[in-house]
Amino acid sequence: MGGAHAPAGARRGLGALLIGYYAGDVLLYAGKVGTGFTHRMLQGLASALEGLVTDECPFTPAPKVRGARWARPEMVAAVSFTEWTTEGRLRHPSFQGLRTDKDPRDVVRETASSRGRR
Repeated sequence: MGGAHAPAGARRGLGALLIGYYAGDVLLYAGKVGTGFTHRMLQGLASALEGLVTDECPFTPAPKVRGARWARPEMVAAVSFTEWTTEGRLRHPSFQGLRTDKDPRDVVRETASSRGRR
């Protein structure tokens, strides 16, 4: 996770996680994940990301995301999705939980043959 989008309306904590994957040493932006959270998860993730906030965008190239709060990419989110878009973004992503067993540098773009394997 490279940051979060600010919450809107009645939502508290965060609006969406800003996620990516590594291609070599470069963290590429894969999109926003704004579903799959409970209220408790939103508050907990917002608190955890607070300690990782940075002024520098961790993604290359930096995406144009209004209301973004960048974070050092030290946490890994498990995300389900339907497919990759032609722009390299996740379609219909949904948060499934945190992966404390996986190093952020090990997060790479899944291919059709690798999906389902963990």
